[in-house]
Amino acid sequence: MSPDLPAPIADFVSANARLDVDGMLKPFAADTVVLDNGQRFEGHAELRALFEKAMVPVKAIFSPETARHENGKVVVEGPAHGDFPGSPIRFTYAFTLQDDIIKALEITA
Repeated sequence: MSPDLPAPIADFVSANARLDVDGMLKPFAADTVVLDNGQRFEGHAELRALFEKAMVPVKAIFSPETARHENGKVVVEGPAHGDFPGSPIRFTYAFTLQDDIIKALEITA
């Protein structure tokens, strides 16, 4: 059973389950900053490239199991399954929300 998630995060997760890059981008602010295991991505163009290179080809689908509020962020944890070595891998997504949009995201494995 997946946790109750704020709408922008739920929208991202739902689009990720369909590997829908446009849908995954929609809940992010145009000037979003994403830190993915130490790499920094800024804005929709860089985020699109990340999704198209790192998620879609290997069918990486994140399945949230837990969610909590911590230090002003929504921290969501769960496995990502796909066609990649070590699948599934457990990830932590720390979302910063502002006005019902994802302003920042930090992803760690």
